[in-house]
Amino acid sequence: MANYMSVETLKFLMNNVHDLNEVLKAKRYEDYDQESVDILVDSIKDWADKEFYPYFTEMDEKPVVYQDGKIIVHPQIGKVMKQAGEQGFLGPTFDYEDGGTQMPHLVQAGLNHIIEAANNNIPGYIGLTSGAAQLVVNFATQEIKDMFVPKMLTGEWAGTMALTEPQAGSSLSDIVTSAKPNEDGTYNIEGQKIFISGGDHEYCDNFVHLTLARIEGAPAGTKGISLFAVPKHRPTEGGGLESNDVITAGDFQKLGQRGYATTHLVYGENNNCKGWLVGAPNKGLKYMFLMMNGARIDVGMTATSTATAAYHASLQYANERPQGRKMSSDGSKDASAEQTLIINHPDVRRMLLLQKAIVEGSLSLVLEAAKQSDFAHTAEGDFKEDSHDRLEFLTPIAKTYPSEMGRIAINNGLQIFGGYGFCMDFPLQQYYRDIRIMSLYEGTTGIQSLDLLGRKSTMKNGKALQLLGKDVMEAVEAAKTYDELKPYADKLASKMQEVQEVMMALLPHAMKGDFQRFLSDATIFMEYMGTLVIAWQWLKMATHAKEALVTGNLIYSSEFYESKIHTMKFFFKYEVARTSGLKDILLDPEVLTILKEKELIS
Repeated sequence: MANYMSVETLKFLMNNVHDLNEVLKAKRYEDYDQESVDILVDSIKDWADKEFYPYFTEMDEKPVVYQDGKIIVHPQIGKVMKQAGEQGFLGPTFDYEDGGTQMPHLVQAGLNHIIEAANNNIPGYIGLTSGAAQLVVNFATQEIKDMFVPKMLTGEWAGTMALTEPQAGSSLSDIVTSAKPNEDGTYNIEGQKIFISGGDHEYCDNFVHLTLARIEGAPAGTKGISLFAVPKHRPTEGGGLESNDVITAGDFQKLGQRGYATTHLVYGENNNCKGWLVGAPNKGLKYMFLMMNGARIDVGMTATSTATAAYHASLQYANERPQGRKMSSDGSKDASAEQTLIINHPDVRRMLLLQKAIVEGSLSLVLEAAKQSDFAHTAEGDFKEDSHDRLEFLTPIAKTYPSEMGRIAINNGLQIFGGYGFCMDFPLQQYYRDIRIMSLYEGTTGIQSLDLLGRKSTMKNGKALQLLGKDVMEAVEAAKTYDELKPYADKLASKMQEVQEVMMALLPHAMKGDFQRFLSDATIFMEYMGTLVIAWQWLKMATHAKEALVTGNLIYSSEFYESKIHTMKFFFKYEVARTSGLKDILLDPEVLTILKEKELIS
């Protein structure tokens, strides 16, 4: 079996830390049980070993190209899309009646981790098709569903999300793609979209672009945006396909993820591009956020999985590479002694532990978000609402922490490889290039940070932050039952008290209407909260590991559980300690980044 992720760690997180059985109590998931999910995990690992991992390097060496008006991708993309359709892996969380298998989001996230770690170039084609189909299922008429969804779920047709325009970037209020109503109920679409991931290739017969556009006369800004299903080829009455005047104008050549197409689309150059309105007019951005929020968590998983694969490559190298010698008690080295493996050097072990702490903490966080998504879909009353609020708060962190800290984790892996890490012979340089885009996808780190502090921390008078505090304290109390974990539980409880101090210092700026000052250090706040949320995840992991050791209920080796506790301690010593400096920055009254009368950046 290819070694790019740990099935044991994934099952431990899903089954124990995040209590899959609690999720499976919902009637919606009555056809699933833990045993069948474990079998599914093993089968997906086998699929990833055979169809994903062997092509990872090849897709980087033979990247997507735009040639003769066509996007050329690796042929394995076509094979995997077909297999995904056959296996029900396109839209697995959909209702049975919509062609899905009603899979829990927690399970889907775990399976995605496996294939993302195996080859991060491929899963985006699958995920975007699923996400686009989900929008149609949720908001479109039955006629439009019947027109597009069945072939998307078989992998014959693909789907995308088309938001960004050349002149607007992330500012969706400035999009200008237009939609004019036709007598037959369709709309003529005209405009351009850029950075369309998975936007075209030769192995799918059609592409359904979920496109944001403005209907003539719509209000300015985001309030006037509508959502349209715009196929590359539109269905004819005879059951065939004809051109829909959607032109692929090029592919953006990227630093990393070179096997993943990123296209430039032009709509209506010949005034013959038809789109089908999805949902009500002027509600498009609201609908699109369903797909965007899911995509943000998916990006977090992609970053987590990429960094995970890099960690396992680093660990293998450190266990195989002899270099240097151990120091004796007097600080000298015996030049005649055999070289030692580099994993025996404390600084190499520090870098490996940092990688492990980041990637496994990130994986637990993304699975936490998936679990809350399940509860938000299946629970009732206050529990349903609270789960939704938890998910809202965790989403920007689940996207950002793995993207930013995953890059740091891989950077440490490069250090472990030394000069070889910089060479094409080893995979770390590719993982490093691949993960760099994760902090840009679906809204940059700055945008996610504004969302976390400006929206999620203040919504419903800070309810989501209060729920997080409650969840953390439950984990603290559980950890306190073990003497070994109590100091770390107390430390996290103290840190969560400091969060209240930070919010009390920042909120008066918002209350006075000085939102620029309130949000000026939003990215620092993201780093601060992200570290504490990961600390919460590690405390939960350590508690479950300690419980297994104490009770003797060992599904895995004792070393497996001891490693979780050891890594938790590492994270608290080396990472949680950094939050003190971040808190100082957030509380410092001096303002240096807001433009004054005299510009001081030259």
